[in-house]
Amino acid sequence: MSRPSDYDDGTGAGGSRPAPGADGGELGLKGWGRWFWRQLTSMRVALILLLLLAVAAIPGSLVPQRSADPNGVLQYQQDHPELFKILDAFPIQAFDVYGSVWFSAIYLLLFISLIGCVLPRIVHHWKAWRGTPPKTPALLKRMAGFSEIRVSNPEATPEEREAFALRAVETARDMLKKQRYRVEIQRAKRRGAEEISVSAERGYLRETGNLLFHISLLGVLVSVGIGGVFTFNGQKVLIEGETMVNQLIDYDTVNSGNAFDTSSLVPFGIRLNSLEVSYMTPEDGNVSALGNVKDYTANMTLIDPEGEAEGEHIIRVNHPLRVYGSPIYLIANGYAPRITIKNHDGETVYSEAMPFIPQDNLTMTSLGVLKVPFGMTGADGKPTQVGMRGFFYPTKAELETGAYTSNYPDLENPLLTLDVFTGDLGIDDGVPQSVYALDTTKMEQITGRAVDKESLEIAPGETVDLPNGMGTLTLDEVPRYAAFDVMRNPAQEWILVFALAALGGLMWSLFVPRRRMWVKAIPTEDGVLLQYAGLARGDDPALEKAVDELREAHREQL
Repeated sequence: MSRPSDYDDGTGAGGSRPAPGADGGELGLKGWGRWFWRQLTSMRVALILLLLLAVAAIPGSLVPQRSADPNGVLQYQQDHPELFKILDAFPIQAFDVYGSVWFSAIYLLLFISLIGCVLPRIVHHWKAWRGTPPKTPALLKRMAGFSEIRVSNPEATPEEREAFALRAVETARDMLKKQRYRVEIQRAKRRGAEEISVSAERGYLRETGNLLFHISLLGVLVSVGIGGVFTFNGQKVLIEGETMVNQLIDYDTVNSGNAFDTSSLVPFGIRLNSLEVSYMTPEDGNVSALGNVKDYTANMTLIDPEGEAEGEHIIRVNHPLRVYGSPIYLIANGYAPRITIKNHDGETVYSEAMPFIPQDNLTMTSLGVLKVPFGMTGADGKPTQVGMRGFFYPTKAELETGAYTSNYPDLENPLLTLDVFTGDLGIDDGVPQSVYALDTTKMEQITGRAVDKESLEIAPGETVDLPNGMGTLTLDEVPRYAAFDVMRNPAQEWILVFALAALGGLMWSLFVPRRRMWVKAIPTEDGVLLQYAGLARGDDPALEKAVDELREAHREQL
């Protein structure tokens, strides 16, 4: 079955042109190149590449990446030296997935494929937009919603019948034009009779929305690529009263693009004065939500690059502080018990506030570790390193098993429990460690359930003795901490613009129907035969109803 003359498969080849090499001849280098380009720029291949891109991103979540977790890569190399050599070799590059050759190839091929898909469609759409409506089909009976009305007047002359047919078509033209159709009156002679018809078409904005979606998708890809090269993300944990400076050395973790210039960081500072947390209370009228957080408020002091305080500011969740082109987000919070440890000689060997990581955001039961690398001696009197791991309970409650838990997130009845370990902390092995994890493989546990000895239990303001006469531990106070994310992404606004444009184009293409309508008038021996029909370009369940409404309104006009 032959394809219509206006058929377009997206390649511009049309429906009647044979495929290269279909006659059995040699394609040649030029022919193969044309074939490859048509395959690459087909929508099918674009969808396959999009799926491949999603699949190719999976390995980046299975193993640590140098760009996001360099310490994790070093740890993986130490734990799996042989497997590390294979995964890190070219072209696998498992620890640099998003910068690997194969991932970049998929990304670039997808980019080229989308461009190759969109550009010819833009040209074709522009020509169709400026063209005239299609010719009226000879047989409208094949079209959707076909119906006809026979107007009889045997006494009318042929000239009168032809004039009535023209007036009927012109009336239909005016009606369709008011409905924003592009219209054209056409004449054709078939079977010895002259047929007068109006051909109307609308819905070109459907393809416009489709093109807008794909162009915006290209814009998102370009913006993400540019942003990935020039982006900067720095995370910092601040305890109440602490100050940070927007410089590389002052961040806890940093992720930046390959082309980001660290010297471009504006050296402003922020100080966390206090972190206020408001909870649901019985006065709020919902007893079942008692203890749920209503809001987090970080009260900050902004310090300009010259070191002068600029003023007080507030940061809330999803309400960042935007200064010097860098939005500052509040991303986490918790408690940071301030602990002082003295050895058996009374010397202070540890004194700082250590953030504990919440394990339950509803009750804020938190887990944390302490590391004392110097100044302590073991039971044998020899120098040793001390590690402690334990839980902080803002509002202590005891279970039937004897274990502790917290039943409220605020500091109503705080308690800190610690298990003590002595030995080698592993910090001298050359592999960076997280301050929030304790490696006990080379250490001996001396308190806790595992060794059938009670853990240290201490409330704020109390002091307890360490085991084996090592010294004392004091819980001075329990301030709060907040984690902040400082961002710089020059393409961030463009990503949002293109994403919104893509969403708008998609909605546009889904809800704007593209349809063709015809009204034909055929003079007969005893009157005029009026025919009505339509054709949808795509799914249009309302088409037949639209044809019926046009027929009835047209009959009323006549």
